[in-house]
Amino acid sequence: MKIAVIGYGGMGSFHAECLQQYSKSASGERIELAGIYDIDPARAALAKERGIRAYAGADELLGDASVGAVIIATPNDVHAEYVKAAAAAGKNIICEKPVALSLQQAEEMYGYAEKAGVLFEVHQNRRWDDDFLTVKNIYDHAENIGSVYRLESRVMGGNGIPGDWRKKKAQGGGMMLDWGVHLIDQMLQMVKSRVLSLYCEYSYIYGEEVEDGCRLSVKFENGVEYLVTVATDCFCNLPRWQVYGTEGTATVTGWDLSGGMTRAVVRHDDAIAGIRAGNGFTRTMAPRVGDTVEQKPLPLVHAEPFAFYKNFAAACAGKEKPAIVKDEVLRVFRLMEAAERSAKENIVVKEII
Repeated sequence: MKIAVIGYGGMGSFHAECLQQYSKSASGERIELAGIYDIDPARAALAKERGIRAYAGADELLGDASVGAVIIATPNDVHAEYVKAAAAAGKNIICEKPVALSLQQAEEMYGYAEKAGVLFEVHQNRRWDDDFLTVKNIYDHAENIGSVYRLESRVMGGNGIPGDWRKKKAQGGGMMLDWGVHLIDQMLQMVKSRVLSLYCEYSYIYGEEVEDGCRLSVKFENGVEYLVTVATDCFCNLPRWQVYGTEGTATVTGWDLSGGMTRAVVRHDDAIAGIRAGNGFTRTMAPRVGDTVEQKPLPLVHAEPFAFYKNFAAACAGKEKPAIVKDEVLRVFRLMEAAERSAKENIVVKEII
């Protein structure tokens, strides 16, 4: 199957590179990069320099009968028009996240694909991040740190909102749609329970028309609390993950999977020695000592290379179910819209999904 990429910016060029690498791998025979289209002549010229075909227009690309699928990696506000055109042309579709600017628009886009009978998947690639898979392993297996009751998931940087269009509301900018959509998708893949309530705050530190960060707290029916933080104004990052269990605590410091687990050997220690704490004394907050705890390495999980593309190709051939399905994508949008309402009205939103 030949795949063409619409939009040859940061993510579009990433997709093109991945497809080229995948096609050269032993398991990548089913996919080939057909070419790209970008409205910017400089980007088209760069593709040609790299030996990639640059279509003169979207119509030429979509009219190429040899192209079986397209990847849409444009700014968010034009996703819908390209999805509609690609579906009408009978192409299977991968669309970058966020797939749409609203729940209603996302539903319409799925409608285009369903009417045309083509496969339509959103590129929620963070499901295959090693840090996420490692934390999910901790969450799923109580022998790690006991039953997990609280998770903190953060992405933090000090560069402000990147690029140009991501700062514009009309083009689908803002950190909720840029990174929040990923972390919420991970959260809903991790915690298989109904959301009872949420509270969200947006930050506007840099004075842009869209939020430059967000902080979302979610409570689930199964008792789990989940905190999502996206920040672009932090110059000394907190851990990527902090996971609290009934028998221990796990920390994933960063993308490099540094960190570890601390697990209680003795649950209740009656011999805790007090410590001097500031201008006082405490036993309650004194650190665990000696043989009452043990340090353990993280139970690392690594994603299969090119897992998303492999699944997409197999799903197009009817050999596998698509990894990312409509109901999951729409659930993320419902939660994001509830979070936006919470932030705007400064309220706890209950009975979400």
